[in-house]
Amino acid sequence: MSTPRTPGIPFELPPEDRESSPYTGYTRVHWEAVADGLLASAWRWSTPGCALLHLPGRPSRSGVRSDGLEGYARTFLAAAFRVAGAGGHDRHGWLERYARGLAAGTRTPGRDDSESWPLILDHDVQGQPMVESASVALGLRLTAPWLWKNLDADVQDRAEEWLRGALRHTPAPNNWYLFPYTVAGFLESVGRGDAETAAVRQRAMGLLEEWYRGDGWYADGDGRAFDHYNGWALHLYPVLDAHLAGDEESSARYGARLREHLDGFSLMFGADGAPLHFGRSLAYRFAASAAVGLGALTGHTPLTPGTSRRLASGSLRHFLARGALTEDGLLSLGWHGPHEATLQRYSGPASPYWASKAFVSLLAPAGHPLWTAPEEPAPAERADRVLALPAPGLLVQATRADGIVRLHNHGSDHVRPHEGEFAAEDDPHYGRQAYSTRTGPTAWGNIADNHLSVEVKGRGSVRRRVHPLGAGYGGGWGWAASWHRPVFTAGPPMVPGLTVQSVTVVRGRYELRVHRVIGAPDGARVTHTGWATGPEEPVVSALHGLYGWDEGPEPVPAPGGTAYTRWARVPRLTGRAGGTTVHVCLASLTAEPDPAPLAEAVADVSVDDDGVEVTWAHDGARFRVGFRPLGVSLPG
Repeated sequence: MSTPRTPGIPFELPPEDRESSPYTGYTRVHWEAVADGLLASAWRWSTPGCALLHLPGRPSRSGVRSDGLEGYARTFLAAAFRVAGAGGHDRHGWLERYARGLAAGTRTPGRDDSESWPLILDHDVQGQPMVESASVALGLRLTAPWLWKNLDADVQDRAEEWLRGALRHTPAPNNWYLFPYTVAGFLESVGRGDAETAAVRQRAMGLLEEWYRGDGWYADGDGRAFDHYNGWALHLYPVLDAHLAGDEESSARYGARLREHLDGFSLMFGADGAPLHFGRSLAYRFAASAAVGLGALTGHTPLTPGTSRRLASGSLRHFLARGALTEDGLLSLGWHGPHEATLQRYSGPASPYWASKAFVSLLAPAGHPLWTAPEEPAPAERADRVLALPAPGLLVQATRADGIVRLHNHGSDHVRPHEGEFAAEDDPHYGRQAYSTRTGPTAWGNIADNHLSVEVKGRGSVRRRVHPLGAGYGGGWGWAASWHRPVFTAGPPMVPGLTVQSVTVVRGRYELRVHRVIGAPDGARVTHTGWATGPEEPVVSALHGLYGWDEGPEPVPAPGGTAYTRWARVPRLTGRAGGTTVHVCLASLTAEPDPAPLAEAVADVSVDDDGVEVTWAHDGARFRVGFRPLGVSLPG
């Protein structure tokens, strides 16, 4: 008698084990079954020679051939973790297929035929194959005893020559430098290292040192982009490389940073398993748990094995149970289901298979504590938590009653140092002031959620480059602050001298938001919005003006919806600006039943030239947001 299929998952999974996994029901055999199911579904779309997997869907900007290589490389990563974690046991014969594909794809690279892989060139010419080369190299390294060592010598030579294209061309100025690093690590691991591989690895490690900002966070390049790439790239590649090589010195260095990263990042998963909907490449979904699994595998983690498995399995289950798979068993381009607004132009049909990185957990064998220890609650399930991360400028707020995690962004953007600030390049996945595990940003062209806009002559502004001003927390409170120059969507891009200082203070489910608008021309106005939610969602978004508003809150429709709802509404406040003005409001996102009105939360607000003082109604606690210098004094 076959096991009934889980709704929304078009392949069989084992029965849930609620004894060892009381929170998710998932065990190691579930992970193996998901990997096998994803691989079997993807391989239906391979070319006869197995070199390219042309999954159905719209092509990326890199073109169909590159997308086919992406299908091969990213699924190979899942197969490699699966087989290596089973000690080489490969009952489905995955490695034979990838070996055939490697031979066919490297026979005449660059040729326009049905199997040949594209050449690896500079990132601005034909760069996407460089990304995929890292997955190919890591897959070969993980499976070397069973795949690489059984290849004919000429296939090995051809594969090396193709991979060396990553060493000889220019990566994009961010985590891409870890792709040739990974290629070089594989070549050295099979006795094919030389001065070229050594130079590439030294270059990447030098950049990684420059990008490390503290609190366990790397910037994704020379700017201030902090997002999920920290876990699934900037920590994953160097820590896994050191682990596979047995390099104790590198393992200690990069492992300590991973440990510190997980100390905060582990709070960024909701009780429903969802990671924060924040930053780019969100179609990679449960790859967000890769750092958690890597920490458990290597021992570089502050988390217990039961907590690690609860986070990783919770994230995997979250997406499988919410429509991430198509009827064909393929990962769709989106979040829960297909969602165009979540995507970037580089996203193609096989792009979501970077989710394969989550299967790094399978490198921990069946007897590892990651799989044998009982699941424990996630950090967001244990108690209300507030965490400030000054290095990336992030403030995390989690509430146990509803399991929602919120991220207040006062330090991450997607503007490189050499770039100007243009409203047309506004990125909803960085520019908003808050993100959560239960909501997504509204789509381009709709009203922006969690946003302060300065309106001059009817033209609204966006926030592009974010300048952090500090963050702190303690005793159930937390704050973070930043400033930005408003950039306008029409007319002159900026108003000389116009800046906005913003402070968020959190306590429980409440978010006090203070904005100081400096240098606004006469007649200007400001609008401020809260969380975007749908009419059928079990979450409530509320916004309440405390000072500096003359209209609202009013609900404004966002018919483009979010990744969580096809139609949304956003609460909005409106006020006058001109010269220097201060605007204070209270926001809330909650799934608690019958939440008390925000108007009852604050007893008194006073504003003067030096700052804002707030008194809370239920306990009389008082704190002050100071303007000179900008900072927050919390109750003792």
